[in-house]
Amino acid sequence: MKQGHLRHIAELNIAVLLISTSGVLGRYISIAPPITIWLRCVLAIVIIGAYCYFNKISIKITTKKSFKTFIISGVFLGVHWITYFYALQYSNVAVAMLSLFTYPVITALLEPLFLKSKLNPKHIFLGILVLAGIYYLTPQFNFNSNLTIGVIFGLISSFFYAIRNILMKKKISQYNGSVLMFYQLAVISLLFWPVLFVFDTNNQPTNNDWLAILSLAFVTTALGHTLFVKSFRNFSISTASIISSIQPVYGILFAFFLLNEIPSEKTIIGGLLILFTVIVESIKVNKR
Repeated sequence: MKQGHLRHIAELNIAVLLISTSGVLGRYISIAPPITIWLRCVLAIVIIGAYCYFNKISIKITTKKSFKTFIISGVFLGVHWITYFYALQYSNVAVAMLSLFTYPVITALLEPLFLKSKLNPKHIFLGILVLAGIYYLTPQFNFNSNLTIGVIFGLISSFFYAIRNILMKKKISQYNGSVLMFYQLAVISLLFWPVLFVFDTNNQPTNNDWLAILSLAFVTTALGHTLFVKSFRNFSISTASIISSIQPVYGILFAFFLLNEIPSEKTIIGGLLILFTVIVESIKVNKR
């Protein structure tokens, strides 16, 4: 394996590891998800803005088309985050993260339509394995079950995440990954600021909440998501999505050690199916 390719694989896996902290942090924070998302974005904007300033990275938008893409992708990222956090509240870290990671199969189906690339049958097969993992999460579909509602929120989150990633693939060759995240976070912050007037603000964040929100802004968002977006320079969206499917495994381990959440036997089976897709795709990418 070439050294440059090894570095790209390592950066993508570091990004996935950092992003996977969102599950345990989302479960830990006690305030309403919309307020959490807004605070996360505002803090991350400051962090990324400072990074761009001190590293002299231009944040100038060069075309109107790019401006429209930033707005749309920011809206989609915001919907992805809010539905994902509700998935965490209604279920648990394992179920929410595993249901979210149906997005590789959605990406594999949508990427050829958006980017005019060839549909890879292997991606469809690997995506089906991910769907098989979902089957073990909700063997009985019941709207009266919080578990089912959590899975539905996770599936909605996965759809918007897939489209957002595809939109970013179109722009990563023109803009620095930090700039792409900066504008998406700005859009989400503007969209979500009314939540401060809608939700009960008497439920103020505790000191522990603030620590978790800061970690969410810096570790998960500013570092993790920026590295993940940057990886689109070196991998197709489908490949990056499938490799990142190991994220639920990281998230479940974090939840086990930090929240004492023990996954069920069926959840473990689903996680193993997802882990298998990661190994297969990683080997295929290495050979290529």
